[in-house]
Amino acid sequence: MKFLLSLLAIQTAAALAADAPAPKKDAELPPCCRPALPAGKPTDHSLYQLDSMWTSDAGRKVNLSVLRGRPQVVAMFFSNCEYACPILVNDMRKLEAALPKDVLAKVDFALVSFDTKRDTPEALAAFRKKEKLPVASWTLLRGENDDVRELAALLGINYVQDARGQFAHTNMITLLNAEGEIAFQQAGLGQGPAALAAEIVKLTAPKKP
Repeated sequence: MKFLLSLLAIQTAAALAADAPAPKKDAELPPCCRPALPAGKPTDHSLYQLDSMWTSDAGRKVNLSVLRGRPQVVAMFFSNCEYACPILVNDMRKLEAALPKDVLAKVDFALVSFDTKRDTPEALAAFRKKEKLPVASWTLLRGENDDVRELAALLGINYVQDARGQFAHTNMITLLNAEGEIAFQQAGLGQGPAALAAEIVKLTAPKKP
């Protein structure tokens, strides 16, 4: 009897293991959720000095320093935006399409939400799906009010929420270098990708000996 019970337990465990979802590979996770590079000491101007924690659309809590090691194209937005944010995200997609493939392979994109209440990980995941933002190169993050306010201030972004829940905000795309320092900023909507693309090409060019 003990043998039969043990055999049944083994078979049950094997069946459960077979039904369990396989762990996601790195390529199936956004950049913020992959193993971080060895941490160096952030420079005085690096956003990666912040000790705030953020939650990705994949549900993982991360520090901004996990993005270290690759340039990041960053914008602040909210998924329920009725006007500016869709244009802002579209500007980033145009930039993505304008970059040569070898350059695109060296840079990632990040969207950080103003909306701490409605932009849950599930809402951000739905936004990613709707906008067809590639998992391999786009990070979507939400944070707490004070952390969002601090990051916005460092990026030079102002925002205020109205009675309808909409946010009036600065429209800014920021290019961070591999160490999280601001390398270039483009203000406004519909500016075209040329200026940002040129800065990314310079930033990712091989260092001359």
